[in-house]
Amino acid sequence: MTFNDLGRLIILAGIALILVGGLFLVIGRVPLLKHLGHLPGDIRIEGKNYSCFFPLVSMIIISLLLSLALNIVIRLINR
Repeated sequence: MTFNDLGRLIILAGIALILVGGLFLVIGRVPLLKHLGHLPGDIRIEGKNYSCFFPLVSMIIISLLLSLALNIVIRLINR
């Protein structure tokens, strides 16, 4: 790997980070997604000196949405 290749790789990684950061900014403004982590079925256990949080329902919803998106992308690529 030459320095030119390494430079291109670092630039692409930087662009990818900018895109992911922008995506997080956009997602943070969607009102429906602000409720993730506070849904019925998300388990929160709090004691005097500890707290434990299991976002079960939120993780199931995220998993379903990502699976749907991935299936759509794969079907579009395989055309």
